[in-house]
Amino acid sequence: MSETPDSAVRTYIDNHRAAFLQDLAEWLRIPSVSAQPDHAEDVRRSAEWLAGRLKETGFPTAEVWQTPGAPAVFAEWPSGDPHAPTVLVYGHHDVQPAAREDGWHTDPFEPVLQENRLYARGAADDKGQVFFHTLGVRAHLAATGRTAPAVNLKLLIEGEEESGSPHFRELIETHKDRIAADAVIVSDTGMWSKDTPTVCTGMRGLAECEIVLHGPDQDIHSGSFGGAVPNPATEIARLVAALHDENGHVAIPGFYEGITELTDQERELLAELPFDEESWLRTAKSHATHGEAGYSTLERVWARPTAEVNGIGGGYQGAGSKTIIPSSALVKLSFRLVAGQDLDHVEQAVRAWAAATVPAGIRHTVTFSPGTRPCLTPLDHPALRSVARAMGRAFEQPIRFTREGGSGPAADLQDVLAAPVLFLGISIPSDGWHAPNEKVEIDLLLKGVETTAYLWGDLAENWRDAR
Repeated sequence: MSETPDSAVRTYIDNHRAAFLQDLAEWLRIPSVSAQPDHAEDVRRSAEWLAGRLKETGFPTAEVWQTPGAPAVFAEWPSGDPHAPTVLVYGHHDVQPAAREDGWHTDPFEPVLQENRLYARGAADDKGQVFFHTLGVRAHLAATGRTAPAVNLKLLIEGEEESGSPHFRELIETHKDRIAADAVIVSDTGMWSKDTPTVCTGMRGLAECEIVLHGPDQDIHSGSFGGAVPNPATEIARLVAALHDENGHVAIPGFYEGITELTDQERELLAELPFDEESWLRTAKSHATHGEAGYSTLERVWARPTAEVNGIGGGYQGAGSKTIIPSSALVKLSFRLVAGQDLDHVEQAVRAWAAATVPAGIRHTVTFSPGTRPCLTPLDHPALRSVARAMGRAFEQPIRFTREGGSGPAADLQDVLAAPVLFLGISIPSDGWHAPNEKVEIDLLLKGVETTAYLWGDLAENWRDAR
């Protein structure tokens, strides 16, 4: 256990709370919307603001890294201990678009503190969760008497996450030596609830494609030719129907190859979570659960791969009727992938499945978008145990474990750096990521500060052989 006195950490945080929130509010006022070209200068200004604050925090190195798109921020603070592990913290400083007319009660870029909640775009996703690391490392130093962190601490704060991270892989490959680390801490995630603090252990990957079927060279009369030539709209429906079997399994041959199955321990831990299926269905605006047989709802969402139809079309879509056989039809598919699945293998399997399923007389094209790899950290990994211990100290209760059903760039860091990815976030579902009136709970934000104040010492003490 770290020697950091808990009371000293909490006293330091309490004494610096007001200044911390004031600085965060200043950053939140910068509308760093990466998806809107009109805000390109704001995104650059956000990066420069953060680099300046990191230098004020004590990081000897804090740089703005340019990309073909929006800039990222890199910072580094060496421990001075040759045996200390190196930790890279990932987050992002860009935010989703927001406007008062979207349903905000206040100006989304004018932070409002109300009932111990801070309302603003980026308060939870992700500026608040990036910024708690600045006060956390200072509390760590103050409580331990150190002049540098117990670990070699690095930060990489992206500027294009809300735009799909189009240049992130290139960025980390270019700077691989600078960002090299023994572990990656991702602070762009959340917890189960305010009363049930959790640590996420993995995210699913993502592969997306569009399949277009071509039949006649133009739309043709269904009376003159119907029943005598293949219909692309009919065949796209058959293709979709062949995507799953009667038990909800993805029916593409080879799709599950290499998958890392859930362990009995993981299934038991997921079952311990206070999951209310009826409440979850209300959140999903749905009326029944459905999916792969033999798995719970949480297991399906977090730990099983999926194939989903995101859109389907072909033929006449206007009012009334138009009796044609359309010349083409299409379907857009997405595949959420789990640990052990390989993007290239999945793509090849989908292409082979489509070729074998489409009948003679129908030409087809399959176009894949750049994919995202899955990532998973085993429950017994020493760095994950450090995160859980530090978080347990801050929240003063046992920490449970979750996974994330969505996808993100964290897996690229795992792949390029060959380092485990840990998730440390304090946001809760009601924070409203990407929605009007986004907020962060101040008490939870400060628990994030406290967690990081304990974490660096715990990692240094319990994972000294990481290098």
